[in-house]
Amino acid sequence: MILDNRGLEPPQPMMRTLDALESLPAGEILSIINDRRPMFLYEQLDEKGYKHKTSEREDGSYLIEITK
Repeated sequence: MILDNRGLEPPQPMMRTLDALESLPAGEILSIINDRRPMFLYEQLDEKGYKHKTSEREDGSYLIEITK
């Protein structure tokens, strides 16, 4: 599943991401694209035990791959 959060103001990207993770089956990957690094989201993901990997894209946005 891919969720494009570009152009949204905080806290919308984090809320959309957490909502999407609720319905994501275990073992699946949610890929999100954000305008900036989601520093507060990382804390939430770590607390819930999700694995995540962040990479900067050529356009300056960030791709975060979250494994449930």
